[in-house]
Amino acid sequence: MECEIPLRNATSGEIKSVFNKYDTVAVVGLSTNPAKDSNIIGHYLKDNGFTIIPVHPYAKEILGEKAYPSLKDIPHDVQVEIVCVFRPSGEVSEIVDDAISVSAKVIWTQLGIANNTAADKARSAGLQVVMNKCMKVEHYLWLNRRREIPA
Repeated sequence: MECEIPLRNATSGEIKSVFNKYDTVAVVGLSTNPAKDSNIIGHYLKDNGFTIIPVHPYAKEILGEKAYPSLKDIPHDVQVEIVCVFRPSGEVSEIVDDAISVSAKVIWTQLGIANNTAADKARSAGLQVVMNKCMKVEHYLWLNRRREIPA
């Protein structure tokens, strides 16, 4: 399944509210390879005050954090707020099911990843959805807008 064009996506205001409310991010598909985008973005998020929870089926630890094979394997006392997805669009529906089961608040698919059916399912369950946008870029823009001094 290729990346779809999002039929509905988060507005700038909705993205702002995500960054204002949440700071715990389960990164599904976080790579152990420092050259991969998921690792670079995970590192950025960690360096910018987010608590990251690596989700990788084989890794024990990534970026100094304990890794879990799936969202469902994250301990129940850890509140997953944002699920940042670095997996193919065809896998997003299953990830949404898992995100719903762990009471996540946001599904965020990175650039090149969108699945409208899965997004509708997430919204129906009360999750906010951001598709086909880089969390690092959006956070950087949000930070800079906060720093702007009104004229």
